[in-house]
Amino acid sequence: MRVDLNCDLGETVDGRPTADDAALFPLITSASIACGFHAGDADSMIASCLLAVEHDVRVGAHISYRDRAHFGRADLEVLPAVLIDEILEQLSALAEAAEKAGTSIRYVKPHGALYNRIVHDNRKADAVATAVAQFSPGMPLMGLSGSRVEEAASAHGLPFLREAFVDRAYQHNGSLAPRKWPGAVLHGEDEIAARAVTMVTEGTVRALDGTLLSLEVDSLCVHGDTPDAVAMAQAVRGALAAAGVEVRAAV
Repeated sequence: MRVDLNCDLGETVDGRPTADDAALFPLITSASIACGFHAGDADSMIASCLLAVEHDVRVGAHISYRDRAHFGRADLEVLPAVLIDEILEQLSALAEAAEKAGTSIRYVKPHGALYNRIVHDNRKADAVATAVAQFSPGMPLMGLSGSRVEEAASAHGLPFLREAFVDRAYQHNGSLAPRKWPGAVLHGEDEIAARAVTMVTEGTVRALDGTLLSLEVDSLCVHGDTPDAVAMAQAVRGALAAAGVEVRAAV
């Protein structure tokens, strides 16, 4: 068995990092790099891409609503045509930074409220897939398994990378529990590492209400802005290795 381990990085706010990027890059195989709309800027994009090259980590574009005020976690109403243009703007910005660093974008992953919206919203899911296909036909799109965006990716000829979150709780329907809910953001690296192994080896996870959910996982995510993200990623890598799971980039 094998699985990708990704982390959301390059998420600087007013030039200040929200994660220990230097410590996290050696532990992961893919980095979803903020493209400036929820966090990050030209300098952070280049710095992140240089770290990706140094540690042989795949570069992903972490696209978002234009929402720095809420770190991309406010559910905004954006017309599909506007959303397509905004996604293309973000992809172009990261592509320029990646080229300067000697690498390229290998996949696209929506962030925050946009990620959650396209689990169930057909129009926005299609807008995301349309933008990615326009930018680079056949570019892999990462998201929640069984979501509307998975269907949209297929319709636009995009490979789909099924993602699971080691540090976030699930609802009974397979969607992520809102961050404001008690227990939605998980802590404790040993428990999280064991959960990650179960996700990959058994294809299951317990929802907040105790429901046993089935999962198909290509990539596990550790959120970089979680305070104990480095310890969490170290524990997940160690537990996967002990379980005989190879950690390798999905693309």
